[in-house]
Amino acid sequence: MKKAPQPRISEAEWEVMKLFWPKAHLTAPEVVAKLKGHTAWHPPTIKTLLNRLLKKGALGYVKEGRSYRYYPRIQEQKCLRAEAESFLARFFGGSLTPMVAHFLGERSLSAKEITELRKLLKEKNHVP
Repeated sequence: MKKAPQPRISEAEWEVMKLFWPKAHLTAPEVVAKLKGHTAWHPPTIKTLLNRLLKKGALGYVKEGRSYRYYPRIQEQKCLRAEAESFLARFFGGSLTPMVAHFLGERSLSAKEITELRKLLKEKNHVP
């Protein structure tokens, strides 16, 4: 069976989704309150983002009286994986080597970061 593709979500939609993954169920007023002070978005903008996420299948909802309680329909890890794969494909032809080379050429690494990268590579290749 073919798995359903992850919905593509915008940067603004990511900000909204980040509220749901740890908390799970939130009402629109709760989302507005949590974003207040972190963004300059007005409540109608936030409600538009919630509606977009509903249409994309990233959020679901249950009706509670006169309000709706929204919940994530996609897992954070799956969404991160899909975004990372999309980024890699768009900018580096799907290959990790040019991406790593690019970032290593653009940034300097601390000794700790180099040690952590070596450890990750050893673990990936099961090298003692």
